[in-house]
Amino acid sequence: MSQNRILIIDDDTELSDLLSEFFESQGSIAETADRPSVGLRKLKEVHPDVVVLDVMLPEMDGFEVLKKIREGSEVPVIMLTARGEVNDRITGLELGADDYLPKPFDVRELWTRIQVILRRSATPGTGGIFRFDGLEVDTTTQSATLDGKALELTTAEFEMLQLFVENPQKPLDRDFMMERTRGIPWESFNRSVDVVVSRLRQKLNDDPRHPRFLKTIWGTGYMFIGKPAVEQEDNQQ
Repeated sequence: MSQNRILIIDDDTELSDLLSEFFESQGSIAETADRPSVGLRKLKEVHPDVVVLDVMLPEMDGFEVLKKIREGSEVPVIMLTARGEVNDRITGLELGADDYLPKPFDVRELWTRIQVILRRSATPGTGGIFRFDGLEVDTTTQSATLDGKALELTTAEFEMLQLFVENPQKPLDRDFMMERTRGIPWESFNRSVDVVVSRLRQKLNDDPRHPRFLKTIWGTGYMFIGKPAVEQEDNQQ
């Protein structure tokens, strides 16, 4: 089994060294970068399995770095927010972060969150292929297509989509969604679910006012309403 590679982009070299030492003691390979330019270069060179990205950085902030990462990669990104403010978390999630952790934090909690992401990425899904009205979701290969075109989804977005297609026509409340898509609590921060669903809707070209796939259940959460492909086939016969 190959070692997981973790890229840490943080100008706090003492913290980066501490994290590197801990990650390597757990059997992973750690790469560090104290500047965004170095981090983006290493992203292309080492192809990490996870990126740990600080918000407060020289050259450009972590949100700008995340934008650049998402231009060419869907690698899972965990953001470190110095203040732990809700706005920072929302911004990170909107830009495509998979998770966030406010400083200061326990390195074991960060490690746990990394393991959850790695486990999700490495473990084949058991549901196989789900087909709905132009949407195909393959939980084994962790891939999805919309009207024949591949969808570029982050880990969090795919987990959310998988949860929806595995529970069609069922109202899902936010607490259930947080627990099932993360494996650990999202600190009861329900807005984060809304942000990930909003990102998913954009990639599905889904209009909330006239939904094709994701219907908002006010006061509760969401429901997947995609029409199963088998129904389309039956209607054509």
